Amino acid sequence: MRRVSVFGATGSIGQNTLDLIGRDPSSYRVVALTGGRNVAQLAADAVRLRAEVAVVADEALLPDLRAALAGSGVEAGAGRHALLEAADRPADWVMSAIVGAAGLEPGLRALRQGATLALANKESMVCAGRLMLREAAAHGGRLLPVDSEHSAVFQALIGEDMAAVERVIITASGGAFRDWPLDRLDEATPEQAATHPNWAMGQRITIDSASMFNKALELIETREFFGLDPAMIETVVHPESMIHALVGFNDGALMAHVGPPDMRHAIGFALHWPERRSLPVERLDLVKLGQMTFRPACETRWPALRLAREVMDAGGLSGAVFNAAKEVALDAFIDGRIKFTRMAGVVEDVLTRVSSQPGLIDDDFDLDMVVEADHLARVAAGDIIDSST
Repeated sequence: MRRVSVFGATGSIGQNTLDLIGRDPSSYRVVALTGGRNVAQLAADAVRLRAEVAVVADEALLPDLRAALAGSGVEAGAGRHALLEAADRPADWVMSAIVGAAGLEPGLRALRQGATLALANKESMVCAGRLMLREAAAHGGRLLPVDSEHSAVFQALIGEDMAAVERVIITASGGAFRDWPLDRLDEATPEQAATHPNWAMGQRITIDSASMFNKALELIETREFFGLDPAMIETVVHPESMIHALVGFNDGALMAHVGPPDMRHAIGFALHWPERRSLPVERLDLVKLGQMTFRPACETRWPALRLAREVMDAGGLSGAVFNAAKEVALDAFIDGRIKFTRMAGVVEDVLTRVSSQPGLIDDDFDLDMVVEADHLARVAAGDIIDSST
């Protein structure tokens, strides 16, 4: 039996992961499940899958979790210390699906146990990609991509010579506002931004899709994961979301990964790797689909894409600054403090203010330096938002 843990078990990625594990329970021993505030879901899954421990992020919810787990034999924990203790428990395979920079340290802890880390938390690679790869190499851990785009690239590269790769094309749905006139974007509400045309995801990642900050993070992650020159990475808008990524080779060929918009494909590939096993996902009917379309990814509509290229060029800890500023700007938009179109401006202002500080362009960084860059960026973003509201 493989020992597995799922960080972020109550989110959409975590729930899809547990769906696959629950279909073959005799093959897995669930070590740890962690969640944000959904105690009922976390406890139900922990009991159903006989987890060793369940951890909720909010310490105030520990009594509720203990009550929900009473008599089950599942340990209950809460808060950052309990999360990190859960990450220190030996596991063979760990899903990292905690949203935001909060997922970085648990992922590093899992790699230090020599685990295979299935990485749905793109912020980890954006903030500290070189640190993640270094820790994996030092402790015999392995990183597998779970974002549909990076899983697609990974699969297209199997058996290929990286020296023959000319370009990687990451596709984007375009999000909720891909067809809106530019002059209407100022009016966009959080509720409108949180409605995705193709995918069923959480509020924050769906809004990030509408602003293309999600795709901007994925561009940076592509560079970190695969060691590509930024000039080799492209983005196109593909409204049907059937092609997740393409790899172009030096003979002019394009290798495309085509599949339905169902995260269980990428999750299942990482869960069963290096084997490819049957998955309960839709089989595409190409005749019924009819056609697939592509549009340019306009940086005027989505300035986050331009900022991502600036971050890739700068290197060092600029990714950590970018991500932290984005998270604060997103909070401010959700809270109604800034407009949808102001989020990119806040991030750009933070990059200008913080990234020039000594040490932030140094590629030889550790976790403490990442945490400090994250803190500086959050303070700067808060100041910039406060001064404009």
